[in-house]
Amino acid sequence: MGFVLVAGLMSGQVAAAGQAAQPTPSSTPSPTPDPNDPPDTVEVPPVSTLATPAFQLPFPCGQSWTGNSSNSSAHRSYEIDFNRGSTADADLGDTVVAAAAGTVVISAHQGSANGFGNLVKIDHGGGWQTFYAHLNVRSVSAGARVTQGQKIGTLGKTSKPGNNISPHLHYEVRQGTGYPGNIRKAIFNGVTFGYPNQTLTSKNACGGGGTNPHTPQEVCGSGYKVIDSAALGTAGTAYLLYNTGNGNNCVATIKKTSLGTASAASAFLEVEGKPRVTDSGNFAYYAGPVRAAAAGKCVKWGGKAGSATYTSPFEHCG
Repeated sequence: MGFVLVAGLMSGQVAAAGQAAQPTPSSTPSPTPDPNDPPDTVEVPPVSTLATPAFQLPFPCGQSWTGNSSNSSAHRSYEIDFNRGSTADADLGDTVVAAAAGTVVISAHQGSANGFGNLVKIDHGGGWQTFYAHLNVRSVSAGARVTQGQKIGTLGKTSKPGNNISPHLHYEVRQGTGYPGNIRKAIFNGVTFGYPNQTLTSKNACGGGGTNPHTPQEVCGSGYKVIDSAALGTAGTAYLLYNTGNGNNCVATIKKTSLGTASAASAFLEVEGKPRVTDSGNFAYYAGPVRAAAAGKCVKWGGKAGSATYTSPFEHCG
């Protein structure tokens, strides 16, 4: 557009001088933007660095996933499709997390533009970006700053209209511009992915530095709000919630350590005059939900994570 404008101005000046205007030579048309290189919806200041971000697998700590770079006709380079279930829909709704810290520059459904469907793109600085495509749900907005291991969405099968695919996470690492030449080999925990196929166990946010992707409100469901909580040492927190719409209480124990790894946890709720209800076992992220109708009643509640336990007196009456 800039070339055409300048050429137009020049020809106008020549005509004004009394000379016959000559046809403007046709310029080489600009290349059509590749739909697989969608424009960012927010701008991030450039960061000058040659360091590769310390990428981890885009799934919670302890989970094992199989990556495949060779079975999709849509792949142009080092893209990876991830699954871990034994059936086609086994992974649908599983948590997807940020492979490294950064700023979300795209969080949108790509419509008919490409086959990405629900896409989250994260800018990690220094020209590095990661793509997370076909998500069922996007949990972050464009412009948000995310930490490594933070939940950004759930695995799905969204795509462009008429493109029926099975659930999987399409993951890419890119550096700089010039698709598809800017697609880079994926590196997880300092080791290059074993192309074309490899099964890996996530080290993302392990060792106490991660964030549980689940909240007590999510576990208990719509309409529940936290009215009390009790720390279970450093291993977790027990939460008591109440739903004013139906008069039900709910208890959930949310783990803080050993995230993604099954370990002992429990949650219980006892309505005065009724038997105690308990959810106990080895869980990756939380115990519960335990719900009971408690309008006008006192409740006793609590839970366990690791070796720490909590049991309340009868309280929150009414």
